[in-house]
Amino acid sequence: MKKIRVAPIIGLLILLQTASFAQNKASLNHIAHYVVNLKTSTDFYMHIVGLDSIPEPFHDGKHTWLSVGYKSHLHLIQGAAAAYDLPKNSHLCFTVPSVTDFIKVLEKNKIGYENWAGEKNAVTLRVDGVKQIYFKDPDGYWLEINDAKE
Repeated sequence: MKKIRVAPIIGLLILLQTASFAQNKASLNHIAHYVVNLKTSTDFYMHIVGLDSIPEPFHDGKHTWLSVGYKSHLHLIQGAAAAYDLPKNSHLCFTVPSVTDFIKVLEKNKIGYENWAGEKNAVTLRVDGVKQIYFKDPDGYWLEINDAKE
């Protein structure tokens, strides 16, 4: 009688089941920000935050799409009547290699930042060693910049 190796078969079944499960999971596609001035916001996210623009299908002058990760986008959509006054708990976070280097970009562009407690020009040091700062975009959306490795 021929011996069947069960371990490789079980491993393959687990792999197939995991892949099937992952295909049914939701993943981030995009975040949409309704903005007052598309050019101002586009310049901010490209030149301050450092995001790259990607093609958008509308070509109507009211949209900018920016890459924020693998198959994930930030959509800027012109048309908001005014900037927002949102709490800091509602924020979008980006990771950079160096918070210190990023602060230099903010300072060069005269953009204020603060730590979580609201202290101006201060950095939060989380208990896990991650540095983070907070500031607002031109429309009042809070942004966090941190140096998390994962």
